[in-house]
Amino acid sequence: MKNFRFRIHENNYNVKIISHEEDIIELEVNGTSYFVKMKEGNIKPKTPTLVLSKSRKPAVPLQFNPGSVKTKILSPIPGIILSIDVKVGDTIKIGDRLLVLEAMKMENNITSEQAGTVSAVHVKVGQQVLQSELMIELA
Repeated sequence: MKNFRFRIHENNYNVKIISHEEDIIELEVNGTSYFVKMKEGNIKPKTPTLVLSKSRKPAVPLQFNPGSVKTKILSPIPGIILSIDVKVGDTIKIGDRLLVLEAMKMENNITSEQAGTVSAVHVKVGQQVLQSELMIELA
């Protein structure tokens, strides 16, 4: 199981714990085997116990103004923009195609998961984008 080295009063001891069951430990000290019975109060559980402390700050509910939240359309994978199907000011519905992204020789339709108005287009046709790069913003 585990090996330890101790130095006690200028003497070196190599201790190897061979097994630990209940309150009996089998160990080897400098090549000699011993069985040791632990005291009742020294037995520790094998599974650690998680203790959570109270938060120092009270929980504050998340507050936002739904009219000012912008939805960001990020690139799910690296690729090249083949076409852009929207422009600033367009009103879109859920499921409308926003653009086509070519990645690994496949054309991927990027569709809207939320209705809104296109407030910004940050990419152009032929541009290479990285994963999680901002492409379009909806208001």
